[in-house]
Order: sequence, then C-alpha cells, then structure tokens
Amino acid sequence: MANPADRDVSDEASGGSAPSASSAPKKVVPPKAKAKAAASNVRYTPPAPQAHRRPSPRWVPILMFALWGLGLLVIILNYMGVMPGGGEDGSGWYLIAGLISILGGIMVATQYH
Repeated sequence: MANPADRDVSDEASGGSAPSASSAPKKVVPPKAKAKAAASNVRYTPPAPQAHRRPSPRWVPILMFALWGLGLLVIILNYMGVMPGGGEDGSGWYLIAGLISILGGIMVATQYH
C-alpha cells in the first residue's frame, strides 16, 4: 500500500484538473440508455384496438339513485321510530337493510359509464 505522504494530492485538493484541449471528453452512456438503444431496433407493434364501450342504459343511474335514496330513507325512518320494530328496542335489521341498499347503489354506480 502506498504511503499517504508519497501521494500527489494537489489535483484532489483543487477539485480536479480542468480538461485540456488535447484530451477529448468521453461520452458516458447509462445502462438504461443502452437498453433503450437496443430496444429501438425492434419493430413497432401498435396496441390492440379497445372494445368500444357504449353508454349505460337510462335505468342504471335511476336504479343507483333509487337504491341510495331508499337506503337513506329506511335508515332515517328507523331512527325516527316510524318503522315497525324500529327505534330503541329494534334489532337493527332495518339499519342493515338500509346499508345494503346503499351498498347496492354504490355497486350499480361502478357499472355506470
């Protein structure tokens, strides 16, 4: 191993030497660029055509809003005590039915396009 006192550190201390006119700059190519260059030689394949989706039938948004409204109405009426078996002594089946109705509306909403 070299003795640290014998090393020439003048270039390291000044931040490196300036490039001289006689030395040509080297072009550094990153590995990803090499991969892209190799891939550019292959033939282009266009993407497969997508199936054209028609707009949803008129009943889809109507059903969606009807399920949301029905679920909300059932939950509100249950908490007001209007539903038979609802109120403070109820078992919560109206609440579950209202939540399932709202969930059904959300599932119909995912099919809307």
